[in-house]
Amino acid sequence: MNWFIDAHEDLAWNMACFGRDYSRSAYQTRQMEQGTPIPAYAGDTMLGWPEYNLAGVALVFGTLFAAPTHPGVVDPMDKQMYSTPREANQIAWNQLGSYHRLCDEKPHAFRLIGNQEQLQQHLQLWEENPPEQEGSNYRPVGLIPLMESAEGILNLDELPRWWDAGLRVIGPAWTGTRFCGGTREPGPLTKEGKALLDAMAELGFILDLSHMDAAAAFQALECYPGTIITSHANASRPVRAYSGNRLLDDDLIRAMFERGVVIGAVPFNNFLAADWRMNGGRQSVSLSMVADQVDYLCQIAGDADHVGIGTDFDGGFGLQSVPRELDSIADLPLLLPFLSAKGYAEPELEKIAHGNFLRVLQSALP
Repeated sequence: MNWFIDAHEDLAWNMACFGRDYSRSAYQTRQMEQGTPIPAYAGDTMLGWPEYNLAGVALVFGTLFAAPTHPGVVDPMDKQMYSTPREANQIAWNQLGSYHRLCDEKPHAFRLIGNQEQLQQHLQLWEENPPEQEGSNYRPVGLIPLMESAEGILNLDELPRWWDAGLRVIGPAWTGTRFCGGTREPGPLTKEGKALLDAMAELGFILDLSHMDAAAAFQALECYPGTIITSHANASRPVRAYSGNRLLDDDLIRAMFERGVVIGAVPFNNFLAADWRMNGGRQSVSLSMVADQVDYLCQIAGDADHVGIGTDFDGGFGLQSVPRELDSIADLPLLLPFLSAKGYAEPELEKIAHGNFLRVLQSALP
């Protein structure tokens, strides 16, 4: 069985907001949440330790995420919102701490990966202990912390502390931040944003361009000397009825690939057909459309060396908003036959499933 790296999951946000325990099965979590407001708010979870193993998801980029508050808007379900950088900083540290606690308390299910030695040991464990049957010989999932929106960084002097605590990837934007323009709030890198990138490069952080406005992303591609990824984004052109600055125009995709960026394709219905709810609902969206996205990106790149998977699962949506073939992350391998039908051979499927993001980690982790 091929194995997977998922470059974007909002685990800590869900743990803090809803008390989700990802060492449980996704189906156990769903049963426990029946009759609560959580499924209506965030969707039925796609994630759980058994399902990771059934899919062969060996490594996950686990985010630190908090949303900015808006005047006059109260969201009682979202306990991870900030109105100042100091509040964002406290939330981010608490979320990173939650990953440490998860891995300390449940090492059979999760482990933090921060350097080459830990990565190699983890991959060796997965290679030497294939599951014999469902429910047998499950292995821990490796977590690589990723900060989504750098508002949680109070000042540049704090960056070494983040590094020492295990943070390895930083995305400066979600909406617009003091560092750059972002989703629904366009704009270039600010002076503070340029200084952030300089400081990140000195320490060896991976830069995540996801959510950055195109103007800022183009600047970052020019000035950032370190490793760059786009953990979760689709191409905008194939997405029916899409408008906005969240997805990627072709010229930005080309610029990313010229810099060797790996883009994580997202199996989220809003990023596959923006009008899906009004045109057939979930049953109208198929994993074939995710394969179309992967193929579209690969055609621009001219190879299969620059595309991976970034599901964004449990990122404020769940089962109700993913392609019809998916019931949990255990079904992620169902994507591969759609790619095979497009002519992708096994070595290319391996690159897309894990090889391209693994190459990033092997070159960028200390």
